[in-house]
Amino acid sequence: MLEFALDARRGSFHLQVECRFASQWTVIFGPSGAGKSTTLRLLAGLGRTPHAAESARVVLDDRTLTDTARHVWAAPGRRQTALVTQQPALFPHLSVAANVAYGLAGLDRAEQARRMEEMLSLVDAVDLARRRPHDLSGGQAQRVALARALAPRPRLLLLDEPFSALDGNASDALITRLQLWLRQHSVQTVMVTHEAADAFAIGAEVALLREGHIAGQGPASEVLIAERDRLLGRLRNSVE
Repeated sequence: MLEFALDARRGSFHLQVECRFASQWTVIFGPSGAGKSTTLRLLAGLGRTPHAAESARVVLDDRTLTDTARHVWAAPGRRQTALVTQQPALFPHLSVAANVAYGLAGLDRAEQARRMEEMLSLVDAVDLARRRPHDLSGGQAQRVALARALAPRPRLLLLDEPFSALDGNASDALITRLQLWLRQHSVQTVMVTHEAADAFAIGAEVALLREGHIAGQGPASEVLIAERDRLLGRLRNSVE
């Protein structure tokens, strides 16, 4: 279970969010500028800046990861949290295989190789193992970034629209495989998106974020009724 209370200001924008996510996969849905990425960065422990007016308390399975009021910030290695964004940020001087294995220094070479192959297979990128990041398409780079994030087997996976460079069929296929793997390894996942179709496709719990505040939480079929009707209207209009 993930519990958090976040309060942050970015200029005139004010984010105030207090939530409890019990589902294995939760989608934070909202329009651009609603505060989705800021929420994810604070959950990942990346929000602190010297001039930022913010506070955060993040608890994962009863273990405090961040509590600014108590000056508690879990070390990156102990957070067991992985963040994947739209920008893959792969190490340009390393091969795909070396990028995926980067966070596995504590394992022996045989286990590193096995884990790397497992992750590349999961994201359908085994044939890319020897390539360098500059040889990859945007979608391929996003696959590799996801594999690198999953390799250390985090307890919490944070996804900031990580499939934006994939076409619909490829994205759906990857999400299907990913959901099964995350369930098998008990990884709690939070994904942000501004595409209602993603929330419906995943079938996860949805937290609706508007102007820095949670406007609703629950099944997509209940929380995103207006968005569902809008999508159905667009489909009807395109057919006509």
